[in-house]
Amino acid sequence: MAGQGTPSHRFEVRATAADHFAWLRTRLSLERTLMAWVRTAVSLIGFGFTIVQFFERFQAMDHVAAASRPQAPWYLGLALIGAGVLALLISTWQYRSVVNYLFSKDFEAVAGLEGVKGTPLYAISIVMIFIGLFAFVTVFVRAL
Repeated sequence: MAGQGTPSHRFEVRATAADHFAWLRTRLSLERTLMAWVRTAVSLIGFGFTIVQFFERFQAMDHVAAASRPQAPWYLGLALIGAGVLALLISTWQYRSVVNYLFSKDFEAVAGLEGVKGTPLYAISIVMIFIGLFAFVTVFVRAL
């Protein structure tokens, strides 16, 4: 196949309504995927923070036996918060990469949405990264 003329692009993008709507479906699918990642990461961050707070208060109660491993909830909470932040970082990076690809010169004929790269979801994911980092640092510093 190498002997035959190789095209400069892997495929041909035609400016038809079907291709435009296929591009839109791909774009909306990308949004749904990031929403699922944000939802999962927020759950991980919230659950990790809750575990730390619950066991911290539980150990301070009267008539409660001392824990055999008092640092275990702290480690678990930090691991969950860290996993949530890491998931947000990776998914946001992946989202940005694919959005840049979808708005590249290859797809400008079917995109039809000039200048509408970012969405509120992207901003929310960035804010959640900072909230997760704040929760991680807060839990880490409190245990020291």
